[in-house]
Amino acid sequence: MAPLILLLLLVPFFGYFIIKKFRTNLNPKTRILEFSMITFFVFSLFGFVCGLMMSGAEYYTAIDIVDDGYTAFASKHILTLLVFFGFSIWAIIAIWLKINQLPPLLFVLALVFLIIGMVISFVVILQLSGGVGGKGVEIIMIPLPVCYLLISILLLLKITCNQAEVSATRTYQNKFLNYINTKMAESNLQPIYVLVLLIPVFALIVAILMVFGQDYNSITKVFTETATWNFSQKTHPPALEHRGHYLCTVAVCGDAKVVTPLRLGKRYGQEIVVNRQLLIANAFEELIQESAPGLHKIIRNAYDKYGYPLSKKITTPESSNLVYRLMKPLEYLFLVVLYLFVVKPEEKINKQYAI
Repeated sequence: MAPLILLLLLVPFFGYFIIKKFRTNLNPKTRILEFSMITFFVFSLFGFVCGLMMSGAEYYTAIDIVDDGYTAFASKHILTLLVFFGFSIWAIIAIWLKINQLPPLLFVLALVFLIIGMVISFVVILQLSGGVGGKGVEIIMIPLPVCYLLISILLLLKITCNQAEVSATRTYQNKFLNYINTKMAESNLQPIYVLVLLIPVFALIVAILMVFGQDYNSITKVFTETATWNFSQKTHPPALEHRGHYLCTVAVCGDAKVVTPLRLGKRYGQEIVVNRQLLIANAFEELIQESAPGLHKIIRNAYDKYGYPLSKKITTPESSNLVYRLMKPLEYLFLVVLYLFVVKPEEKINKQYAI
């Protein structure tokens, strides 16, 4: 929670600093629009990173699909995706801040990477919007490519409105740059130059990435060498059995007058008996998983190591009653945390193991 709160405090200051330092000649409405776009982009980037952390298993890993999910992007090839993403962000910043000062060749290169980023963003949206592997994390990951597409379209519209006029009046001391700029302005062939350079620039970046261990087709494999997503072409191993909350689960098997079962629920396709203690425990774990996935994995691994062997020894109603009573203090602690950090805690509790 602390990093999230820190980000909430820093993002407005970051946007304000950029606008104040580099965009001094804007009218108030444009400043507000650009500040809003910066804020939304940073938050969407944070959401995308969180989504990657929450579903990070490779297609060849056997997982509990209730607690974990498969990654939408193959880690072996993700360097290619990150490099093109980095160049695309540079293109946005360069065009946004220095659209009228960029040399013609650099301006065309920025347009090339801007368009490459738009294509990749569109494919990322398709990847995230299909399949069954996301466990809902695609909801916090899709805003980033959507935001990139929106910003890119706005920049292209801005370029269309004023770039021809600027090129016609701009001059350079360097004769070569001035000659190229004059020819571009006279012929108005910048879109053609962008298309001509698109494939060579893309091929050059791919060739450099191959030196660092990437494949020539890593830009496609990063989407296809995955499981359960839209472009996935790999079959994952059989899912591990979801054993859930071991102690709370066996506690439900006690005397009905003590453990007070509420209803039937469904876990991993099987019907189970649930009581309020089990629902609260599962809602609490879901909250931890959403807020701090790294911490959740540590806790879950420790619980799997010690909780499951202990639960196997609880085989009588009397021992289940004892576990239920021993778990009561934790149940109250979980409930307090839920009421502190969840807007509608009872709704979150009641939806657990819903049929």
